[in-house]
Amino acid sequence: MTRPRIAFVGGARPNFMKIAPVLRAVDEVNPPFEPVIVHTGQHYSAELSDVFFEQLGIRKPDVHLDAGSGTHGRQTARVLEAFETFLLNASARIETVMVVGDVNSTLAASLAAAKLHIPAVHLEAGLRSFDRTMPEEINRLVTDAVCDLLLVSEPAGEENLIREGIPPSRIRYVGNVMIDTLVQHLPYAEPNGPATGDRRFALVTLHRPSNVDSRESLAAICEFLIGISAELDIVFPVHPRTKSRLEEFGLSERLGRSGSIRLLPPLGYVENLGLMRNAVLVLTDSGGIQEETSYLSVPCLTLRENTERPVTLTLGTNMLVGSDFEKARQSVCEILQGKYRKGKAIPGWDGKAAHRVVAELSAFLENRHLVSPILQAGA
Repeated sequence: MTRPRIAFVGGARPNFMKIAPVLRAVDEVNPPFEPVIVHTGQHYSAELSDVFFEQLGIRKPDVHLDAGSGTHGRQTARVLEAFETFLLNASARIETVMVVGDVNSTLAASLAAAKLHIPAVHLEAGLRSFDRTMPEEINRLVTDAVCDLLLVSEPAGEENLIREGIPPSRIRYVGNVMIDTLVQHLPYAEPNGPATGDRRFALVTLHRPSNVDSRESLAAICEFLIGISAELDIVFPVHPRTKSRLEEFGLSERLGRSGSIRLLPPLGYVENLGLMRNAVLVLTDSGGIQEETSYLSVPCLTLRENTERPVTLTLGTNMLVGSDFEKARQSVCEILQGKYRKGKAIPGWDGKAAHRVVAELSAFLENRHLVSPILQAGA
């Protein structure tokens, strides 16, 4: 008998990092379903896509939608149209769709599934920054509203969903699959000697529009980096979006004149993890890196006014500094003096979340009918 097929949808590099351990768990336990890997093409460069498939051990996607870049609306529409076409024309029916994270591909695929009455599962559900100027926040809210099973990665996620009126029967706490990926690859993650030299260093990652699309905000961050580079080296793998803005605003040369700041191309997951585990601190606007640094007990200064991962503030090593660079400078000084919270173990961030995800997917397939539970309930 043919096993039911679940479409695992990813479009950007954080998606692949969450899908990889689940696929690995599928191979280990042989559950009663067949995964179909769908790559939307939201990240399409070799630096942000191909290398991640290679390093994370993900097989070649079964389907590639080639959505490409564009405005939020255009990109979301392209993925929605292409994924709907795939669902309608697949040689064997897709019984369930699993989306991950909060990128445009996540929103588009969940909408396409909902409109075709195909049950959908959201992995990493319930995260909220409570800042609707962030496109990711809109994606999270809509995705959780239309998905049938919500798999939660951090304690606040359950509270957020219940407050929004989601029935507890649709919510499962599985933990954080990003930590599964980290645990799997940590033994192979060594620092890049030429990138770091012999001095203590800070790792920097920046990509959010609120930080890089405005010349004023990006210039302020650059001046802050130049200032602290007198105390320690800065290793800065530059996201393509950030690289474009640095060049557009004439800031690349300004950073380059500091002998303590190394601008690198985007790195593979293992290379980035090697730098992170050996950094004295990390400066970022990435949600995933807030999680990873908390697990590694590396102090993290987040250049945002909010976080959708509050457990990294209460139990982890994350600190929000926003655009308050005086606060950030003081925090750097304290970290260099060894004065920072070391962090505690976070429930479900144990390297075993993917097996819990597979168990929940298996139970969901076994217990549901062919029609979406949301539609059955008239929700």
